[in-house]
Amino acid sequence: MTVIEAIHSEHGAAFGERDGRTIVEHFGRPERTHRAVRNGVGLIEMAYGVVVVEGDDRLEYVDNVVSNRVPAEDGRGCYALVLDPQGGIEIELYVYNAGERLLLFTPPSTAEPLVEDWSEKVFIQDVDIRLATDDYAVFGIHGPTATEKIASVLNGAASPDERYSFVRGTMGDEGVTVIRTDALTGEESYEVICAADAAADVYDILETQGLNAAPFGYRTFESLSLEAGSPLFETELEGTLPNVLGLRNALDWEKGCYVGQEVVSRVENRGQPSRKLVGLTLEGAADGDEDDSPAVPDAEAAIFDGDATVGEVTRAGESPLLEAVIALAVVDYGLESDALTVRVGGEEVPATVTELPFVEGSDRSDRLPAYQ
Repeated sequence: MTVIEAIHSEHGAAFGERDGRTIVEHFGRPERTHRAVRNGVGLIEMAYGVVVVEGDDRLEYVDNVVSNRVPAEDGRGCYALVLDPQGGIEIELYVYNAGERLLLFTPPSTAEPLVEDWSEKVFIQDVDIRLATDDYAVFGIHGPTATEKIASVLNGAASPDERYSFVRGTMGDEGVTVIRTDALTGEESYEVICAADAAADVYDILETQGLNAAPFGYRTFESLSLEAGSPLFETELEGTLPNVLGLRNALDWEKGCYVGQEVVSRVENRGQPSRKLVGLTLEGAADGDEDDSPAVPDAEAAIFDGDATVGEVTRAGESPLLEAVIALAVVDYGLESDALTVRVGGEEVPATVTELPFVEGSDRSDRLPAYQ
């Protein structure tokens, strides 16, 4: 469940589920909320699994497992991956050095298995790994005035400037940690972490004090991140080689060996993966419902260059700002044609390869694909 479900219910929330956890889908009229976030600032309760790693060997232990270099300095973090032996993404993590502990934020369903797996592999190291999902609440602040919003309610510290860095302060009487995040919505973005029992008070401050923030749910978060060109765990990342997605921000090419590193390095040294992530704009979607909304291709919908199948859609939706159907897709790396077709509702609909992001906001997503 969400940490403040009763408060969301009072706001008229419609609930859903993501990765085994109850989340807010929307508060009504998600397209209007989408525009409110793009034009100002919005507030969302994020769904994470939380893992705490303590002990003298915590840095070395986690660094040996993940794809990125774990910062040794308090107040710093990184985005990293756990890979399988074939280089496919098993788990994405945000790893933050909080002094005597590391805080790891993962997709909700992966946190408990990760704790069990890593704990079984601790031998002589001084490492303690525990599940802490229920101990914390995490709120996302997104929009072109997000920095101004944080500054208006955070006491005892200035807003963090660098991505994956954080500061500690207070909001009202409650202690909080504020992280500068990786702009998955294409806008200035922060996450505010507090103890679960302080969540209601912190949420109220974030919503109503200083600049008002528009509450939004995951339906809007997903449409914003699609416009921003951000691949997400459940739709693009899971099981995929990070090279295919151009996720260079999650990889440290100088660090020692970790599971899957040999495959990732071999693909890097070859100069290109076999496939790549691109944006598509559908130029004439098949007829939708009676309200004339355009049809949207399903995940795994086939993409054609003439008669040849060249890829598949990973995620698609109607962009509230562009008023067009857009999609992220994985296609053959050497594809040269910009004019393709996509299978939608039994028809082949023209589509154009489109540079990402689809929409330029106040910041650029750190997950925009980058290739050699």
